[in-house]
Amino acid sequence: MTRPADPPIGGSSGEQKKLKLLAVTACPTGIAHTYMAAEKLSQAAESLGIDMKVETQGSIGAENVLTDNDVRNADGIIIAADKDVDRSRFAGKRVLSVGVSEGISHPERLIEQVRGAPVHGGGAGGGSAEQTTGGGGGGGGGGGGKERSLAYKALMNGVSYMIPFVVVGGLLIAISLALGGDATAKGYVIPEGTFWAHVNAIGVIGFTLMVPILSGYIAYAIGDRPALVPGMIGGWIANTGELYDSKAGAGFIGAIVTGFLAGYLVLWIKKVKVPKFAQPIMPIIVIPIVATTALGLFFIYVIGKPISWIFEHLTSWLSGMTGTSAILLGAILGLMIAFDMGGPVNKTAFLFGTGLIATGNQTVMGMCAAAIPVMPLGQGLATLIRRRLYSQQERETGMAALFMGLFGISEGAIPFAAARPAQVIPANMLGGAVAGAIAGLASVKDAVPHGGPIVAVLGAVGGVPMFFLAIAVGTVVTALTTVTLVDLSERKRRGAPVVGVPGGPEPVLAGVGAGVGAGAGSGADVGAVASGASAAPEKASTTPEKASAAPEKASAAPVPAAAEDEVLSGYLTEQTVKVDLDSADKDSAIREMADLLAATGKVADVAELVETALRREAQGTTGLGEEIAIPHAKTDAVTSPVVGFARSSEGIEWGAIDGTKAKLIFMISVPESAAGDEHLRILALLSRKLMDTGFRERLEAAPDEAAILGVLREVQ
Repeated sequence: MTRPADPPIGGSSGEQKKLKLLAVTACPTGIAHTYMAAEKLSQAAESLGIDMKVETQGSIGAENVLTDNDVRNADGIIIAADKDVDRSRFAGKRVLSVGVSEGISHPERLIEQVRGAPVHGGGAGGGSAEQTTGGGGGGGGGGGGKERSLAYKALMNGVSYMIPFVVVGGLLIAISLALGGDATAKGYVIPEGTFWAHVNAIGVIGFTLMVPILSGYIAYAIGDRPALVPGMIGGWIANTGELYDSKAGAGFIGAIVTGFLAGYLVLWIKKVKVPKFAQPIMPIIVIPIVATTALGLFFIYVIGKPISWIFEHLTSWLSGMTGTSAILLGAILGLMIAFDMGGPVNKTAFLFGTGLIATGNQTVMGMCAAAIPVMPLGQGLATLIRRRLYSQQERETGMAALFMGLFGISEGAIPFAAARPAQVIPANMLGGAVAGAIAGLASVKDAVPHGGPIVAVLGAVGGVPMFFLAIAVGTVVTALTTVTLVDLSERKRRGAPVVGVPGGPEPVLAGVGAGVGAGAGSGADVGAVASGASAAPEKASTTPEKASAAPEKASAAPVPAAAEDEVLSGYLTEQTVKVDLDSADKDSAIREMADLLAATGKVADVAELVETALRREAQGTTGLGEEIAIPHAKTDAVTSPVVGFARSSEGIEWGAIDGTKAKLIFMISVPESAAGDEHLRILALLSRKLMDTGFRERLEAAPDEAAILGVLREVQ
């Protein structure tokens, strides 16, 4: 049957149907790029005479949401996103999926390409991974707009859904052990039938579910809804060693394996041609049943056997080492304990130590007990000492991990290991080996099959000072190694300029990030709405005479007359505008703008503000292209949010991918303690407005500070 002709672009002929397109834009942090891509696509559609509605999935939530009626009447959908976007609502429509920076760089090309894009769910694929065409992944469009690979986004999708289960399960177990547990020869246990035993049981359910949740949502991100069931059941099987004659399940590493296997298996099954009458039942009956059965049996009969074999032989190997050096044995046990945090390797070491307690040899369990808390404590400490490397969600998970570590719950580190295995697992193993070796050297003993500081507090440990020293040193080693490896990885990944380059960072506030794949984050760590009061002028570290000028304007309560002068909710004032920068390079420009912000009295430490902004630049340029740069800093060097704007007549090299020098420069600073999302909203509005060529031209042409403020009021 002949396919209907593609709708014409434009609406020049009254008899032609006007093309109606939809778009979804999203980036991992949900700030600047999300809104820049939306504005560029809208502008391109308007210039071509095309109706377009764009949904933005930003840090402040989804806006301009596409309705069922919108989708029903659309001729095509463009997804410009660097995180997982639910495509199930677009079944039967042409869907073009690219990276978010393609939406910024080549909007007209995407509008042309969507007319020939594959039909989602139309028998040729239809999973969420189908079709990163155009610039998204090296397809027909070129340009390389994709920031992250599908595998990375799928992994992060699983991790973000798993984190609540880890936190809830781990904290409930820790609380129940702290308040209702007793150290006995059988371990650190809670008497059966008590209130705290029931609380503990609820926590265990959370821990039991976290592994299949991780697997299921990895699969979901790859193969869409049909992959969810095989992913979750596969994760459950991986975590249940009894199904394949193993005393230890495969843990979170097994869940990652089953998640990817399930996702790609579903994608492969979707490609099988079936009669038309069978197509409706494929995603809800056939695909889940076939994929679940095949994956489950494959794991039990093929993958599970090697896991069981490894478990048995590791135990035999360890038994042969009991007469060797205690330091070497401690280091090996620490490496094993830290490797997979509840997986087969971890459990082999733990059960080996547990089995020797009954023989009177408590030193082996002492080595294990010292290593057990190092991973969650180390990862939690890492989020404290280098906060800018972690998102708000990761920092909150880090606090929970610290608490779990005190009670010997090593699984508290799993979210970090799953998200960054190449950096976190080696760091965990190094810290665990150090802790185990020190405990072995000092002949630390543990009389119960449990670990962490809690067993020492309850009197089950012999050699308490060295036990705590071993934990402390191992924790510090893990934390320092983690932040070093993560920092190196981020610098390498983000070393390329921002726009249009894979791996380039979004110009966001340092330390901000939403859980990728879990939907829009709240951005709660970014900036509070200023209440109208500013810091006292004497707090300014430079130009005190400027800081004291017109203090009533800075601190007065909002009134109608003052409201007229407010730009960007009062964060940007005439004090923080400079018509022409004196600086000729990026570092000097940031220092000059920091001095400009200090004139408000809201900067307590100019040097620290500059250093924070420069560290953010080291992660990746904040030059957006189009002669725009938005350097920023999140630091307690400022006492309340403040925004500055300056122009450079000659332009400053900022590393933008389009080769333009920055002539319009905004500097945004917020305190670490700030909360709320209005600052994110202002950044989103600013990013969107800066894509308007006319707005930029008016901003460049404004003759003085007052005229610049007049132009910037358009942002609101």
